[in-house]
Amino acid sequence: MQKRDFSNRRFFPGTRDNFFDVGLRVLDAIEHLPAPVFAALLLGLAVLPTLPRWPLTLGLYFFMLGDWALVAALPRFGKSFGPPIPPVLALAILRLPFALLPPVAALPLQLIGTLLVIYGFWIEPHRLIITRQSLRSPKLNSNPPLKVLHLGDLHVERITDRERRLIALVKSLDPDVILFSGDFLNLSYLRDPQAWDACRWVLEQLSAPLGVYAVSGSPAVDLPDVLPQLLDGMPVRWLLDEKTTISHNSHTIDIVGLHCTHKPFVDGPKLIDVLNKDPSGFQNPKGLSRFTILLYHTPDLAPEAAEAGIDLQLSGHTHGGQVRLPLYGALFAGSLYGKAFEAGRRQVGGMTLYVTRGIGMEGAGAPRVRFLCPPEIILWELSG
Repeated sequence: MQKRDFSNRRFFPGTRDNFFDVGLRVLDAIEHLPAPVFAALLLGLAVLPTLPRWPLTLGLYFFMLGDWALVAALPRFGKSFGPPIPPVLALAILRLPFALLPPVAALPLQLIGTLLVIYGFWIEPHRLIITRQSLRSPKLNSNPPLKVLHLGDLHVERITDRERRLIALVKSLDPDVILFSGDFLNLSYLRDPQAWDACRWVLEQLSAPLGVYAVSGSPAVDLPDVLPQLLDGMPVRWLLDEKTTISHNSHTIDIVGLHCTHKPFVDGPKLIDVLNKDPSGFQNPKGLSRFTILLYHTPDLAPEAAEAGIDLQLSGHTHGGQVRLPLYGALFAGSLYGKAFEAGRRQVGGMTLYVTRGIGMEGAGAPRVRFLCPPEIILWELSG
């Protein structure tokens, strides 16, 4: 992956006024439609592909109302806590092309659509899985591997089955160190006391012999006046443009944590400054003498990090797209490099990059849905 110059770009992922942010604000406006008005809007949509076949119109309208009931019930059952109208409108629009088919084909496809809604909104967002990765480096020794657990994108709304499963999995894995790559709160609840309490409950449960380290996420999510209060008193060390060194079983590793602006031309030089604060961390032009992990919210700094000699970059932000299609992958990836860094393990020069699919979901009007993109935590085993 070649480094690109984004200094002339106006809008960046994870910041205010970008395309995604504007879309969320439009969805927020739609959410304020009165229920009778929205019901009439759905009926109007149902009429479009079926007129004048009124039985088909009513059938399609029934499926749309079913979507509304399924999404609206999510908070009542403690699954997720987002506004129902924006995702239901999107689902209604997705149903329209299939209503143009003959009834013998349209009916089973509409039923499949309902099953997909149940799976994508009710099941997969809570199907938290463990992804296991290993990496060997001559900078490490041959002692038992160092177990590094990477978490990302909590986006806490309330305590749900997902958060409870997260804590159970973390305790069962018994990692040596835990690294969190940012985005603590859900966009809908950035200043909500209940969300703060829920997030702090999760953080209080995290522990590892070598510590728990975190960086801030997107500026639009981890607000500068909120994050210090949220982390106050928590067993989490916030790495704010700094480097720390951990040692275990003769492994010695540097962890660099950077505040994310989503602007590589700003954060790239900052990375070099942080690395240069400890001149002993260099081994002439060949790179860094100690194995070095960069903890940074977005993958978009990977070309700069590889150039600086970083060995492993752990990032998130993209959520893997949340909705993926077979063979194609993410429908949308919130990265300056598009789908190149949408999710998973990548090799960027001599550096390994991993982009987690994250744990929670964005919030605001964005649908609380996952499809072929289950939430994950990643356990790394690092050895010589």
